[in-house]
Amino acid sequence: MRAALGWHPLTVTEHSLDWFNDLPADQLHVHLRACNAADRFVREVAAGRPYPGAADLAATAEAVTRELDWADVAQALAAHPRIGERVDGESVEARSSRAEQAAMDTAQDEVRTALADGNRAYEARFDHVYLIRAAGRSPAEMLAELRRRLDNDEASERVEVTRQLAEITRLRVEKLVSDS
Repeated sequence: MRAALGWHPLTVTEHSLDWFNDLPADQLHVHLRACNAADRFVREVAAGRPYPGAADLAATAEAVTRELDWADVAQALAAHPRIGERVDGESVEARSSRAEQAAMDTAQDEVRTALADGNRAYEARFDHVYLIRAAGRSPAEMLAELRRRLDNDEASERVEVTRQLAEITRLRVEKLVSDS
C-alpha cells in the first residue's frame, strides 16, 4: 500500500514501531544506515526485532553504538559531514544533518570561519571528521567543544567520538519511530 501512495524509504522520516518491526530487511537496513552507517550497528539492531517499544529500540541503538569498535565507528564517521558544511540532497542522512545543524544557519561569520579552521586542525590531528551532537547546541558551543577536544589524546577522543555518535544515533532512531 505504501508503494501505491508513492512511499519511498528515503522520503519519510517518522513511522510507527509496528512499521519498523514489520519492514522488509532491505528497507530496514536503508533506514538504520541513515541513523548510523556502521554495518555492525545495522546488523545488530535489525537482529533485535521485534522491539516492544520505541524507547527499547532507541536504547538498543545507543547501546550497540557505544559498544562498536573503532573500525565500526570510523565507518560511521565516513558518512558524517563536517560541522558547518551544508549537505545537499534529499536522502534521510542529508535531511537529518541539515536539521541537526540548523543552528549553523544563524552562526556569525567569525564562528563559521573558526569552525572551518578548527575542523581542519581537528582532522589533521585525529585523521577523521570532528563529530558532535549538533542538535540542541549553538554554533558557539560546538566551537568551544571543538577547541576543548583538540587537547584530547587519541584514546580519550575516540571515547568522546563514540559517545557523540551514540547520542546522534539515538536521536535519529527516536525520530524514525514513535509509539503511535
